[in-house]
Amino acid sequence: MNVELDFEKRYRLVREVIETIVLTILMFLVIRLAVQNFNIEGMSMEPSLHDKELILVDKWTYLFHAPSRGDVVVFVAPTHSDQDYIKRIVALPGDTITIHDTTVIVDGVTLNETYVDPHHQGNVYAYKTISNMIIPPNDYFVLGDNRIGSSDSRDWGVLPRSNIIGRAALVYWPLGQGNNGLLPNVSSVFAKVHQAGNIPSSRHNGVAVDIDGMLLLLIPCFFVMMSRRYPIKARSGKGNSWRARRQR
Repeated sequence: MNVELDFEKRYRLVREVIETIVLTILMFLVIRLAVQNFNIEGMSMEPSLHDKELILVDKWTYLFHAPSRGDVVVFVAPTHSDQDYIKRIVALPGDTITIHDTTVIVDGVTLNETYVDPHHQGNVYAYKTISNMIIPPNDYFVLGDNRIGSSDSRDWGVLPRSNIIGRAALVYWPLGQGNNGLLPNVSSVFAKVHQAGNIPSSRHNGVAVDIDGMLLLLIPCFFVMMSRRYPIKARSGKGNSWRARRQR
């Protein structure tokens, strides 16, 4: 028996096992940095997101470009650092926003917010005047789609960029509730809103294919879906908590 050949075979086998384990660990770490899943509890984003739905949040995209108008983002609540909220961005840094009752005006353009159900329209914060408010650098103005039942920037002010965890990109469970898969691209709502010097991206131009979301789907999300969940909250306008639980 060739002892040297036998040792070489054993060495290759051990090396391959170690390489596989290391690669698996690296893949898991990369996935954990790129995506995270959340369990929604509440209705402040109805009808776009429903109570008890499970969503994947893309934490990777914003490393390469800033958040866009229309993005649904998960973030650490400015008023409750131990809670995470989920809302939609309607105004970017430098934008001028005015809200008259339920009408939202960004840079002089009245938004036709197709994602807001008329039955969920309202403004319990109408007594708080928001007129020609300029969004400061590195801050965002966010609103819940369920306007009659959402505590958002109308209530507690702008959202700091540093609080944003990531962009809600995919609903993966349960199926059959009208918003399965990638969240709809609503960039057309903001198509007429422009700032001098801004270069429109593919998302602002209303491209039907969400490239970021497609890349997200290519990631083996099994590890994330099987992991534990972190609690996130977004408070409603009536004081009831609206949560999405992060999956650890």
